[in-house]
Amino acid sequence: MLKTGITIDPRYTQHLTGTGHPERPERYNAVIQGIQKTVSQAKIKYISPSPAGEEDILLCHTQDYLQSVKNDIAEGYPCLRTGDTNISDKSFEVSLLAAGAVITAINAVMNGETRNAFCPVRPPGHHASSNRGMGFCIFNNAAIGARYAQQKHNIERVLIVDWDVHHGNGTQDIFYEDPSVFYFSTHQWPCYPGTGMAHETGAKKGKGFTMNCPCIPGSGKTEIIQQSMLDKLVPAMKSYKPELVIISAGFDSRIGDTIGALALYDDDFAQMTRICMAIAAEFADSRLVSVLEGGYALPGLTSAAGIHISTLAGNNLEYSQKNK
Repeated sequence: MLKTGITIDPRYTQHLTGTGHPERPERYNAVIQGIQKTVSQAKIKYISPSPAGEEDILLCHTQDYLQSVKNDIAEGYPCLRTGDTNISDKSFEVSLLAAGAVITAINAVMNGETRNAFCPVRPPGHHASSNRGMGFCIFNNAAIGARYAQQKHNIERVLIVDWDVHHGNGTQDIFYEDPSVFYFSTHQWPCYPGTGMAHETGAKKGKGFTMNCPCIPGSGKTEIIQQSMLDKLVPAMKSYKPELVIISAGFDSRIGDTIGALALYDDDFAQMTRICMAIAAEFADSRLVSVLEGGYALPGLTSAAGIHISTLAGNNLEYSQKNK
């Protein structure tokens, strides 16, 4: 049985955001603690990620934006000029490592070295569009992974499942007119960044390949798992048939998060993981890569990420509670 790959690297903590900032280096340590406390070490394989090259970043971002990021960091700006993303002197190096971790994981899964993979990266990525960093994000790690898989491994159809409390506006924007990537998001509404309404379903050739399921504050298992994932996502995948599944795994949708107001519990993340694994098993030869996005209450991040990774490393696949 192949193991679950984990792209660990302590350099993720070198992206400094300032005292009191919710997206802080301790988040990485919290996830590693969750792995150590929850996951059978016999079922995981630690992988050292390689940084992305600038050519990989340009799969999803413009040359002008890439240069703007390099300039902002080199000139010592405390925040990207494009939006609310704090930066420090190591932020460019670390953001390349974050995107590269997803590429490393894609290669491991596609080459049959691991069963699936989890990338506990910082900074997160799903708010970064082709020409703008915002919402704590510099480069869109999941989007770059999808494009890389298509370019290097001839994958034709990718599903990105985003269960962060915030809508991944950057990921949506990058693929909004592209039917080769199906973007699904369940998220709190109203909430930052103010996008992700149900009527946003794509445009031109991409019409119908974006699916947003906004949920009011306080929503939990019924709204997010049953009404969004089981009732909408799963049927859509029966016709889409993705060849690779990528999860934008935000754990700020967990109850008690310091930023979000949704009400998912640890067991709910296990079920959502099993749903994604079942989709991957049915259509994608179990190829699945999960990428850390949000999650800011450290104890909750530890427990939710731990059970997510433990589920990835297990064998339980399901589309509903009835299949248990």
